[in-house]
Amino acid sequence: MASFKGKETFTLDPKGRVNIPAKMRKSIPQEAENTFHIMRGMEKCIFAYPINIWNEKYQPMLDKLNPFDPANRQLKRIMYENSEEGTLDAQQRISLPKVLLELAQINEKVTVIGVDDHIEFWNPENYEEYKKKCEDEFEELAAKAFSGQYSND
Repeated sequence: MASFKGKETFTLDPKGRVNIPAKMRKSIPQEAENTFHIMRGMEKCIFAYPINIWNEKYQPMLDKLNPFDPANRQLKRIMYENSEEGTLDAQQRISLPKVLLELAQINEKVTVIGVDDHIEFWNPENYEEYKKKCEDEFEELAAKAFSGQYSND
C-alpha cells in the first residue's frame, strides 16, 4: 500500500507537467506501473491516486452507488467529467489536465503534497491559506480522530 508523505513546491512547465518528488516516487506501488487516476480534488486541488489503489479501493465504491439516485448520478458526473489516467514520463513528471489546473487555480508554481494513499497538487498560495484556516482546528480534529484509541495507563 502506498504511503505518500511530505510537501514540495515545483514549477509547472508550459505543457502542464510537474515533477513528482523522489521520496514520493518511492511510494508508488509497483502494481500501478507509474500510472495515476487524476481527478478533481476537494478544497480546489487535484488528486492523483496510483491506478491500482483507485481500482481496488475507490472505483468499487462508485460502482455500488445506485444509478437511479439523482445525487449519485450528479456525483459521478462531476468526478468523471475531468478525470483521466496519467503516467509518469521519463523525467518522472506527470501531466495535469488543463481543466483541472484551472479548477485548482494552478499557474506557474504547484505544491505537491503526499496524503497517505494519494498525491495532491495545489496552488501554493491557496494551500497556505487553507493551512492557516485549519491550524486552529488541528488539535480538535486529532482528538476526535484518535479518541478512545490511546490511554494514559
